Amino acid sequence: MATAMPAVGILRGSGLPFSKQSSRKPVPELSAYLSPNAGPRRNGALPDLVVIHYTAMPGCAEAEARLCDPAAEVSAHYLVSETGHVIGLVPEEMRAWHAGAGAWGNCTDVNSRSIGIELANGGDAPFPEPQMAALEGLLTDILHRWQIPPERVIGHSDMAPARKSDPGPRFDWKRLALNGLSVWPEPAEPGDFAADARAFGYPDLAEAALLAAFRLRFRPWASGGLSDEDRALIADLATRFPVDAVQAQA
Repeated sequence: MATAMPAVGILRGSGLPFSKQSSRKPVPELSAYLSPNAGPRRNGALPDLVVIHYTAMPGCAEAEARLCDPAAEVSAHYLVSETGHVIGLVPEEMRAWHAGAGAWGNCTDVNSRSIGIELANGGDAPFPEPQMAALEGLLTDILHRWQIPPERVIGHSDMAPARKSDPGPRFDWKRLALNGLSVWPEPAEPGDFAADARAFGYPDLAEAALLAAFRLRFRPWASGGLSDEDRALIADLATRFPVDAVQAQA
């Protein structure tokens, strides 16, 4: 298990330190948020998902500029730098434009139901310790504030398997799970891989796309065709964390 460390950084707009040990984080004034790329959540939805991304850009400054550019029409609620600074871009109550087309369980408007976190990472490098510690602190506060269970913390590649690959194979999902901020599978009796993947939350796609998304998150070292180990691990996730067990919002 990774040692829990205080998150490093300042939440822009608050002027106050941000710590994993706190049960609430300072929330900036509305005018302090940087990105204009947001709108109201649709149909009265509240956040019940967290989606983790990487920026796929050279650095945090470039990512911040794009996420705040009205012409780009993209945003996220938070951007976490390589050094662990947490930048608030869009208020959590608002609908940021980070997820795009995709689904998780019966949720097809993921933007209206989620909080998006961008990690400054080009997609080809490990995530630094200060960044991971800051993410853990941020997730701790978000999950507490909105009462989101850890199985509802997902990657962009989970909800859009045929389209996205972030946060990628270098992201340490097991570390988050060991800290109660995501989930990790244990072997169970193998079953129907595609059916179990959909029961866990993956979209209704071909088995090959589901296998690629599952392995990207849970078995990034694996290769070859579908195996009993794949089937055993997804069976455990489907049994312990069936997506339909979480009451969906209309």
